[in-house]
Amino acid sequence: MTNQQQAAFDPRAFRRALGNFATGVTIMTATAGGKKVGVTANSFNSVSLDPALILWSIDKRSTSYDVFNEASHFVVNILAADQIDLSNQFARPSEDKFVGIDVEIGAGDAPMFKDCAARFQCEMYQQVDGGDHWILIGKVVAFDDFGRAPLLYHQGAYSSVLPHPRLLKKSETVGKTAFQGRLSENLYYLMTQAVRSYQADYQPRQLTTGLRTSEARMLMVLEKDASLSMADLQHLIAMPAREIEESLENLKRKDMLCASGSGYGLTAQGVDHAETLWDIAEQQQQRVFANLPAEKVEAFKDVLRAITQL
Repeated sequence: MTNQQQAAFDPRAFRRALGNFATGVTIMTATAGGKKVGVTANSFNSVSLDPALILWSIDKRSTSYDVFNEASHFVVNILAADQIDLSNQFARPSEDKFVGIDVEIGAGDAPMFKDCAARFQCEMYQQVDGGDHWILIGKVVAFDDFGRAPLLYHQGAYSSVLPHPRLLKKSETVGKTAFQGRLSENLYYLMTQAVRSYQADYQPRQLTTGLRTSEARMLMVLEKDASLSMADLQHLIAMPAREIEESLENLKRKDMLCASGSGYGLTAQGVDHAETLWDIAEQQQQRVFANLPAEKVEAFKDVLRAITQL
């Protein structure tokens, strides 16, 4: 690059161009000298499998750098799709970013967040001078993979994961066989195949909210001001009691659920998430049944209702 080209280099345009590369969103945390810090970052990347190394970069002007520099360990918290508020909280300057946040303690006393997509506990391995940033390389000493849909960042805005349309079209043809003989008349077989086909597209879209399938089902059942007991939930959700109890605890911790009389109800935040889930469900229903006459769809609903009442 010539001197003239360097003079014409627009940092803002450069940043916008970099924004075309979609990334995950992390919060890096560490503790040193009795002080804990957290920084929202999307510069996380893998470096090596053997040894297990990762890296990220921090602005040299960051007030949190001294703690990371002194800390023996740091934690990479990869955020799930429903943790936008947490990302924003640690992206803004604050005297204590951890106020109101329930954390676990990892290696080197580094804070770790719950309900993430994944977490990596890292020993400080190396620092590299990277222009106006320090590149911090960590050696992974422990990790958690919670399998939750991740929060993404693209062109200055939050985003989420969806299966690519071309992959969806391919998956529609994979494993499909013509119904032959008795199978073509067997209602149970036809119903199970229909459910599998419906879920193949619907479930990934639902998971982009960052909620587990059991949590999403719980919010949809407890729509708005419903107050249901554990027995009611078991009947409506059709999940083991232990899984229901775990989902209830997770949703209460996320401030989406509260006690309501003798049962459970949704908070304002829970109602907001439930509406999002119902929107996804409605879009899927319209997509699947768009080519069928309304009277056939209604007749299909009547058949399903009759089956559930047997």
